[in-house]
Amino acid sequence: MGRLRGKTIAIIGGCGHVGLPLGVKLALAGAEIRLIDVNEKTVALVNEGRFPFMERDGDAQLGQALDRGLRATTDPAACRAAAVLVFVTGTPVDEHLNPKLSEVLRVFDCYEEWFEPSKLLIMRSTLFPGTMEHLRERLARRHLGVQLAFCPERISQGRAFEEIDLLPQVVAAFDEQSFRAAFEVFAAIAPRIIRLTPLEAELTKLMANSWRYLEFAIANQFYVIAEAHGASFHRIFKAIKLDYPRAAAYKAPGFAAGPCLFKDTMQLASYFDDAFTLGHAAMLVNEGLAGFVAERARQALGGSLWGRTVGLLGMTFKPNSDDTRDSLSFKVKKLLEFDGAHVLCADPYVPACDRLERLLAEAEALVLCTPHDTYRGLEVRVPLIDVWGILDDPPIEVWSTSEGTAQGGGSGSRTC
Repeated sequence: MGRLRGKTIAIIGGCGHVGLPLGVKLALAGAEIRLIDVNEKTVALVNEGRFPFMERDGDAQLGQALDRGLRATTDPAACRAAAVLVFVTGTPVDEHLNPKLSEVLRVFDCYEEWFEPSKLLIMRSTLFPGTMEHLRERLARRHLGVQLAFCPERISQGRAFEEIDLLPQVVAAFDEQSFRAAFEVFAAIAPRIIRLTPLEAELTKLMANSWRYLEFAIANQFYVIAEAHGASFHRIFKAIKLDYPRAAAYKAPGFAAGPCLFKDTMQLASYFDDAFTLGHAAMLVNEGLAGFVAERARQALGGSLWGRTVGLLGMTFKPNSDDTRDSLSFKVKKLLEFDGAHVLCADPYVPACDRLERLLAEAEALVLCTPHDTYRGLEVRVPLIDVWGILDDPPIEVWSTSEGTAQGGGSGSRTC
């Protein structure tokens, strides 16, 4: 530790899911860290030593970072003393599923007065391909001597510290001086550095997330095909995977949501002039799964939801997390309510939800939206729609070819 001692780094958007774990790790590597954020509440929490969201070992490592001088602030003037400015503003998509470059540029412009020669600007969140070229041209016209690099984050929510330590870091720049400066920052915390061109780095991030989104879409499409025709997908799924090496990576179905996968797939589609047909098909499948689930709930309650109570188990976008951003649970809720249902929501990580006991007592049908560990083994006495196969986990019967053996499921067979 201490490789960054004496270097001041300011992280714009520094109290969020991307900026805060990075700031803590850089502080533990010796840097003087200033986290700049517009949210006064999260700034106060960070300075008190409390993570504003779930992160493994979050408070402990934040406490160590605070002891080493890390501070959060709402004052952008904290950039003045920093040799490195890290921007964690990603590129959202608008209502037409096109990238909103204006948001990245707006934040970039807000801090322009601190762009001084020899300062390093690091872009950290997902960027639409070509954004780095745009920023380079902008800087060349206004701020000669400012260095620029793109070092995209690759972490998953809740495991940021672990993955910063373990995953290789992509570093991209247009010139050697900028690359070396960014390399110095991330070499202090990452095990290896992968050097790419800025365009390659932009595409790497989008393609990685789009690939995962496509994987979920295949599983979800097969789930809908099977269940719509009265077959148990999860029995089929077990049969495909059992002792079959080529199916080892076969994804299980479930809601593909959160702040990255859908958005980045649509950005890649936009970059390819909307000719990314696989991406658009995946969007239709993954987003359409919420409608299929709502329809299954309606069928389970006799064809009408008017005046019926449906309970949703889990409102976060991923299991064992407190992150509700872009969770499809809310889309399911809206669809059920539009069909006349009274909807109760339970989630152990979302304080505003209903109590699980009330949901289990009053709901006439249940939808497992998020497979939190706490729901495993839950006794359900009403119709259940479980895309994930966590509670509705039907066995398959496997017969041994060894004559005269009995393996659990009857003579010569076993179940799994």
